[in-house]
Amino acid sequence: MNEDEIADKVYEERERIVDLYRNGPGDGTIIDPVDDPAFNDYYKLDRFGFIIGDESKFKKEEPQDIKIEVTREQKWLKMISNWDGLSRDKLKRRVYKGIPNSLRGKVWAKLLGVDQLTDDQKNKYKHMRELAWEHSPDVRQIDLDVNRTYREHINFRKRYNSKQQELFNILSAYSIYNLDIGYTQGMSQIAALLLMYLSEDEAFWALSTLISNSKYHMHGFFIPGFPKLIRFQDHHDKIMNKLLPKLKKHLDKNGVETGLYTLKWFFQCFLDRIPFKLTLRVWDIFLLEGDKILSAMAYCLLKLHRHQLYALGMDDILNFLQVKLEQNYQHSADYTIEKLQECLTELKKIKLDNAGPPSQNEKLKRELGIFNPDDIPVKKPQINGVDKKRKPINADQIHSSPEQDSQRQGEWTRL
Repeated sequence: MNEDEIADKVYEERERIVDLYRNGPGDGTIIDPVDDPAFNDYYKLDRFGFIIGDESKFKKEEPQDIKIEVTREQKWLKMISNWDGLSRDKLKRRVYKGIPNSLRGKVWAKLLGVDQLTDDQKNKYKHMRELAWEHSPDVRQIDLDVNRTYREHINFRKRYNSKQQELFNILSAYSIYNLDIGYTQGMSQIAALLLMYLSEDEAFWALSTLISNSKYHMHGFFIPGFPKLIRFQDHHDKIMNKLLPKLKKHLDKNGVETGLYTLKWFFQCFLDRIPFKLTLRVWDIFLLEGDKILSAMAYCLLKLHRHQLYALGMDDILNFLQVKLEQNYQHSADYTIEKLQECLTELKKIKLDNAGPPSQNEKLKRELGIFNPDDIPVKKPQINGVDKKRKPINADQIHSSPEQDSQRQGEWTRL
């Protein structure tokens, strides 16, 4: 098979995948039952939309918690209506107490400035989405990741449903919008979380803000080499050596390096590593305060659970940090957030609340939203283990945004 024939197959595969998301599977399309699990009528959903297969694990909200949430809704509605006149101190107090889930999308959109972006960039997202359908080299990997993202959530349960379509569209469009990154595994869960609370257009601009805005600057996490991850892990080690030296020594003795347990803590702001209810509270604060919350929350979790960790060996330590913290978390969300605030204050006193400024190689190299097909090395199937690349379709510069290939996809998986 020559290079042109391979290029044709790449085109055909992309067209096939895009058609499935744009138009849905046709009558003759065969979907593996493994990829399209049924929803049992007897399953229960938790308040966030996750399917509870084991009814014994279903927990009803306490009446007092519901009453508090309803009271807070009224306060938050007033705050949202007077957002521009809201004091920073009042906003901070309320965010740390918790954003009502029914209003979380509205507040997140405000915190991320999404309304302004959607007004300023009218039709930009739609344009890049269409460009991605034609040009994105990451369509195949995005399709694979959409198929395994939050499948236990009712929104993403059915293959090629509307939310899976939106997730595919956002990730594909962003792979063209930011050519420094393209698409990297790990972005799909962040985008899916945003889609639980925002519209497709809003979620795209929210993702863009998280990656490129200096307050969050997740760009440095996703570019090749993961320079921000390295910076934050080094900073985490400084905190551990200073404030939890006994635990650090215990982890080192058991071969538990920082990189083994902080990857999802930092890359995805604790998604899948702590209970979802607590994750949302941490995300509320992350969107308010920025990336300093990542280091503080990492320190907070280890400080809260240090005594359990002292009694464990390597495999059990990793299982505890990667599995048990999410499945069997022993503290309430309110108590954890209270301790997080204390940790932030503690770190600020010793000037370890900030991981320092980003290095040059963490910063954007290319202008967002400017797309040139010449810049995209389109991925092809391998021949004898060697990637083949095709020539771009044309050399016309198209105004939209790129994102470089994802050589990092393999690196992410290995990490």
